[in-house]
Order: sequence, then structure tokens, then C-alpha cells
Amino acid sequence: QAQLVESGGGLVQAGGSLRLACAGSGRTFSAYTMGWFRQAPGKERQFVATSSRNGGVTTYAEAVRGRFTISRDNSENTVFLQMNRLKPEDTAVYYCAASPFSGTKNYEYNYWGQGTQVTVSS
Repeated sequence: QAQLVESGGGLVQAGGSLRLACAGSGRTFSAYTMGWFRQAPGKERQFVATSSRNGGVTTYAEAVRGRFTISRDNSENTVFLQMNRLKPEDTAVYYCAASPFSGTKNYEYNYWGQGTQVTVSS
């Protein structure tokens, strides 16, 4: 059973940056596509970014493309989300997740972290 633990959330002003990290354990980390998702109050959880197993292929939601960067270090069982030029609409709980597939849909991910709050003030 894979376990995922996020860290790095917090409060930041608009235009600022944060770097989220997600540490995995329990299974072969490199066997999974890793994704970041977010859920704002009253909204459904939505895809933010994914990284292929070796990190060579990344995908981004349109709302974050050009501002966020996903990366991973399989030797450390960790995936990162660098968030730059943050906007108030980026405020949400951010979750990392692991999938044996390669998609961007919530149901394709069977391991989830507990989430970390990101709040962007205007």
C-alpha cells in the first residue's frame, strides 16, 4: 500500500511562489504516474499536473500552464510542484496522487495524500 505525504503549503501573496513536495513510501515509486490535483471550497477536485514514471513527460491544466512545474526525484521517492506567479484563484487544498495509468482523471489515481492547504491573498 503506497503512502503519500504532502508538505509545503501555506499563505502567500498574489504573485508569490510556493514549492509543494510529496513523499511516497510503501511501493516502487517509479512505477507510478504522479499527479497533483486541487480542490477549492465548494468545487470538485481538479487536475493540475502529472508526471510520467521517469519524469520525461509532463502535462498541465490550462489554468496553470507556464506558471507551475511538476518534477520528481525517484531516488528520493518525491514529487514536487513549483508554483510561481500565484493568483488568488489558485487557493485550494492540493493533493498528490499515484496512478498505474497515465491519465488526468481522478478515478485513475488509487493512492492519495492527505492534502496541503495553499492560500493566495490578493
